[in-house]
Amino acid sequence: MSRSGKDRDTRVRTAKKRSESSTRWLQRQLNDPYVKQAKADGYRSRAAYKLIEMDEKFGILKGAKRIVDLGIAPGGWSQVARKVVPKADIVGIDLLEVEPIEGVTIFQMDFMDDDAPRVLEEALGGKADLVMSDMAANTVGHKQTDHLRTMGLVEAGAWFAVENLEKGGTFLAKVLAGGTDKDLLDLLKKHFKTVKHAKPPASRKGSSEWYVIAQGFKGN
Repeated sequence: MSRSGKDRDTRVRTAKKRSESSTRWLQRQLNDPYVKQAKADGYRSRAAYKLIEMDEKFGILKGAKRIVDLGIAPGGWSQVARKVVPKADIVGIDLLEVEPIEGVTIFQMDFMDDDAPRVLEEALGGKADLVMSDMAANTVGHKQTDHLRTMGLVEAGAWFAVENLEKGGTFLAKVLAGGTDKDLLDLLKKHFKTVKHAKPPASRKGSSEWYVIAQGFKGN
């Protein structure tokens, strides 16, 4: 502790094999209050607080009995869901391996795989009340390409939601700066009563991420 009683920022020395950008990232992580809070609360990532904050504002998890977590790794969102609605059935999918979470069925596979929707549907055993997606494509460094690839995932998630949600259900997804593309926005407005964008406090100010919250699925 400093003499003022406040924690001093942790400084990270630049190692020979560590780039300046990775040093800055590590320093930001070490000084991030959400990262520290996640460790204290037992959440796997700071992203847990994004869902917590959006749930407090929009009631995303309220009454959910079946939940699909697209891009579940490392599992923070499903941890929150388990805490808020402990009796809900939760099914998650990710390309990355995810450590088991009690009460959550996890598949390690590509959501864009042709078999993925069927696998998720069968595991869920019924229509979902909430489809939430924190998916983002691996970046290649070309802004427009990265945007298109990520929005392609969001659109695939939206179609999955339209085909698998219970009437009155919710679709939550991470989008990028500029919000939701027009075609996708039109799709959501057609199938949901309300469509809103949000940037929760836990989302870093310098980040290009936003979230789209589509609620009140009209049914098919």
